[in-house]
Amino acid sequence: MTRCRYYTATTLDGFLADEHDSLAWLFEQRHEPGGLGDFDRFMEGVGAQVMGATTYTWLQEHEPDWDPGPGQPVWVLTHRDLPVRRDGVRLVSGPLADHLDEILASAGDKDVWVIGGGDLAG
Repeated sequence: MTRCRYYTATTLDGFLADEHDSLAWLFEQRHEPGGLGDFDRFMEGVGAQVMGATTYTWLQEHEPDWDPGPGQPVWVLTHRDLPVRRDGVRLVSGPLADHLDEILASAGDKDVWVIGGGDLAG
């Protein structure tokens, strides 16, 4: 059964981004292979990603080599016309519930990774 998983790191005071709306601090953290923060192991179980426009835009601007993985669809909820620079990126608007069945189906037998801030996760 496909699950939606909200997997993220936060600061001790509960924020994802720093005071400059940057996520750079996330990429500076050490992770022990096989430990709780083993990102590669987590990604083995992910079949699709869903994120908001702010997270997608940040990735485009600050992580130019970002690649969701071969054949892995990325759903971006937005009301803006955003550039699509990777295969598999799908821009959708409206309530998440309107797209949920298609998002879940696109993950196959793996999970959907809910990326980004609390608005989308909520």
